[in-house]
Amino acid sequence: MLYCVMNNCTSLREVTQGIAAYGDKLNHLGLTYTPPRSTFSDANSRRDEAFFGKVYGKLYGHYKSFLSDSQTGNELLKRLYIIDSTTISLFKAIMKCVGRKPADGKSKGGIKVHTMLNAYEQVPQLIHFTDAATHDHTFLSKLALQPHQIALFDRGYVDYKQYAKWTAAKIFFVTRLKDNATYEQLEDIEIPDNCPDNYIKDHRITIKYKDEVGKEQTLTLRRVVYYDKDKDRIFQFLTNIIDMTAEQVGLLYKKRWQIELLFKQLKQNFPLKYFLGDTENAIKIQIWCTLIANLLFTVIGKNLAKKISFSNLVSFARQHLFSYNKLADLIEKTEIQWRKKHAGTPIKEHILFDG
Repeated sequence: MLYCVMNNCTSLREVTQGIAAYGDKLNHLGLTYTPPRSTFSDANSRRDEAFFGKVYGKLYGHYKSFLSDSQTGNELLKRLYIIDSTTISLFKAIMKCVGRKPADGKSKGGIKVHTMLNAYEQVPQLIHFTDAATHDHTFLSKLALQPHQIALFDRGYVDYKQYAKWTAAKIFFVTRLKDNATYEQLEDIEIPDNCPDNYIKDHRITIKYKDEVGKEQTLTLRRVVYYDKDKDRIFQFLTNIIDMTAEQVGLLYKKRWQIELLFKQLKQNFPLKYFLGDTENAIKIQIWCTLIANLLFTVIGKNLAKKISFSNLVSFARQHLFSYNKLADLIEKTEIQWRKKHAGTPIKEHILFDG
């Protein structure tokens, strides 16, 4: 499966024939033969996807110390947890998707990958799969945040009961207030003179919600209003953080885009449009293996003396997947050796086509 992910394969035949082409080089993987397509397909159906989730968890725990951001002195980053989900469309109605039923009656499925990312790192710390129709806010109850940690998420995760629990436990959050939200304004909070003019309002509000037994409760939060002049848009931030300025609250929410970059990285570098199996289990296995590959490449990239982009690193590894060389040596030494060998040698012109 890692071969499939790293080599961007789109079918079982492509995987099995591609692996078979490496012949004796499979020995160091403990393979004495190339599994046929039927064996590969059966294994994807029977082997529990939770096993691959545990492998990811073990690898994350092992390499956690290598994943830290270079800003080692920024203690705030260690407390920030970014939460979001990405939806992957499926070719069959395997998992319930959102939206209306197509006119031709052929429904497609969708799987939603709920993710929590520590802002101090670059890979997901927590992953949970649901069908695409599941509401985002259900993921919040699965988080095990600690006091004084800060959760960042968009307004799709609105859950006032969860906000109240976090506030009581001194767990903080920054999100966006829905445009149709009903609230009562209590008091204004003074905006400092050195705060950018884009921050136009800062006040405490109360929001009513119903608890687990249906009793109406009141929650006191803070509403910060920001005006984006370039886009001519109003952003309403909702938070339970009191001891930060309006500008600091806005800058915290801006950190949320780090997880959008992660989703973009996954979808651009690995095959998440084509799946080898048509079962829920097989699809989850392939996504787990994509996350495992992403984690490993992130660790490799952080330990390279010569820094290259993530996409270039993946592309380089794809070209040398079964080479008996260290990837770091290939990246860092090959170009240096080539330059030494050809130093002072004039570049010859070659005629590729005559006429």
